[in-house]
Amino acid sequence: MSDLIDHPETAAFVPSGVITLTSDFGLRDPFVGVMKGRISSAASAVRVIDLTHEILAHWPAEAGFWLARSYRYFPIGTVHVAVVDPGVGTARDIAMVLAEGHLFLAPDNGLLADVVEQTPNAQLWHLDTRGLASLGINKPSATFHGRDIFAPVAAALASRQISVEQLGRRVDSLVPSWVDEPTTSRDRVNGVVITIDHFGNLITNVGQASCSGFVDPIVHAGKLALPLRRTYGDVTPGDPIALFNSFGVIEIAVAERRAADVLGLSRGAPITVRDGVRRI
Repeated sequence: MSDLIDHPETAAFVPSGVITLTSDFGLRDPFVGVMKGRISSAASAVRVIDLTHEILAHWPAEAGFWLARSYRYFPIGTVHVAVVDPGVGTARDIAMVLAEGHLFLAPDNGLLADVVEQTPNAQLWHLDTRGLASLGINKPSATFHGRDIFAPVAAALASRQISVEQLGRRVDSLVPSWVDEPTTSRDRVNGVVITIDHFGNLITNVGQASCSGFVDPIVHAGKLALPLRRTYGDVTPGDPIALFNSFGVIEIAVAERRAADVLGLSRGAPITVRDGVRRI
């Protein structure tokens, strides 16, 4: 975790009045509803959109993966709140990141590493206690910062009640991701399964750009060696398939089945993409 430093130069953030929420809370309990209630109480005109609340519990990397690949579908000026926070109540910092006109608010536990990695000119802040005090946040609970810190801070930012500069101080870096970025060599890319979607498809962190120079990409996972296809209908039901999905990353599926169950692979499983043609 970096030391706090001062930077006089900051790009203006112009709020759009939209907040997205990402968490590992699920929808069985009232946590998500309470966060929305706190936001509405502080800024009734703000629009709140759920990105997902089904992140694997306690795994910030998955939240960061989806957030980094989803935020561009929202208006510039959106405040993106992500709460996957196994260190809640400890000395961990809270990060604010300004990237491409969007503002991200999350625990500084590696969750925002993917956003920062994709945006070289991202501006980084840590929230400080003086900023919280200015919003009347003095005694947050030790176990529910989503309600007591993230919700009111997001509401104040999205409704222009306060600026990023008033809430925090610039830093040079944030905590790195729990999951390494894919490694690339002349004829292979090594990555991992980062998440499993509702259909049981295995979503990896290997993107199209990593494989752009390959003549004949072959995806290796477990005992499988799969050529890249275009869409699920390119194989018969029950057959495995590898493809670039709608978010531009390699996905391993089993047509009309749950790949995670059929193949016995899960989050963290290694995958390798090799070029099936030796290039000169």
